[in-house]
Amino acid sequence: MREGNKLALLGLLVALVLTAVILWVHAGWTTPKPWNSSAITASYVGAQLRRLDSGNAAVYLAYEVHNHTDSDYRLADGPEALVMTRLRVDGSLSSQQQVRLSYPTFLPARQSARVALEIRSPFVWPAESDPTFQDKLRDFVNQRLVDAQAFVFFDQSDRFEIEFPSGWQELEMASASPR
Repeated sequence: MREGNKLALLGLLVALVLTAVILWVHAGWTTPKPWNSSAITASYVGAQLRRLDSGNAAVYLAYEVHNHTDSDYRLADGPEALVMTRLRVDGSLSSQQQVRLSYPTFLPARQSARVALEIRSPFVWPAESDPTFQDKLRDFVNQRLVDAQAFVFFDQSDRFEIEFPSGWQELEMASASPR
């Protein structure tokens, strides 16, 4: 290979390495955009306890979600989404309890829609003839919600943080019968 070609090839390699280093350093220095907690808001609507099968039940918390943006939004579980519990005791976040969106929801710009959070857990449904039937159902629900101040949905790709506030203090067991 001629001396001029070697020099040109070396120059090209140095340029490529410098470009890669600059891109790598720049990517490491860019900070992610902050969480947007006002784009989508939620208000508590109600709760329901459902028997899923012989050994499992779920608490469903219904919310009205409001899209305050000029863009449509899809609220769904996925690899970029996470629901965590905001603890009543100190406001910290916990992922110890499995909470998820019950179903995906399309939320048009400047409109509202209903969504439900679902908390599944092992539970042997008591017989309706059991004198402590209502107490057992109430205890099951209270054990799932007693430590929760709110639930928070994090959409990591859009950087949306949606707080689902409590409201279940008034929880009534009127709709607790098996479906």
